[in-house]
Amino acid sequence: PRRVAEAVGKMHLKHVVMTSVNRDELSDGGAAIWAETIVRVREASPGTTIEVLIPDFCGKWDALQKVLDAHPEILNHNMETVASQYKRVRPQAKYSRSLELLKRAKEQGFVTKTGIMVGIGESDAEVITTMQDIRVAEVDILTIGQYLQPTREHLPIDRWVTPEQFSEFKRRGLEM
Repeated sequence: PRRVAEAVGKMHLKHVVMTSVNRDELSDGGAAIWAETIVRVREASPGTTIEVLIPDFCGKWDALQKVLDAHPEILNHNMETVASQYKRVRPQAKYSRSLELLKRAKEQGFVTKTGIMVGIGESDAEVITTMQDIRVAEVDILTIGQYLQPTREHLPIDRWVTPEQFSEFKRRGLEM
């Protein structure tokens, strides 16, 4: 936390997005580290807005509350994919738990954000259903990006989504 805060202060950043690997080996999933980092960044650079891209903390809502109590400006938790692909793409995660996390943050007045990848085995209809689920959770910001296979050991690309289809997702999302 101290080093992150020092770096943000030295760079005079207006906005910072903090993320990390999952820390499932820690009892709180790393929530205390998240909270301390937010507090230290705020001390080192009071004008910087803070977005945190957090894990689901395995559904430990007290861990989520530690992060929320540190008051980031944006609470981001990526859904990553549609419900039918969760076991394949995110074997340790649960679709409903991710939605619940976002809903809990929104209920406390936070700006919430999530993202999904397309081209990993989902249909366009499933993307729209996921968008509807995200809307029910009152998420403020949704990003949709093309999945790119980082290594041969990762899931293959199922399809390339066209710019026209991305425009259609945008149109449907704005309607919602």
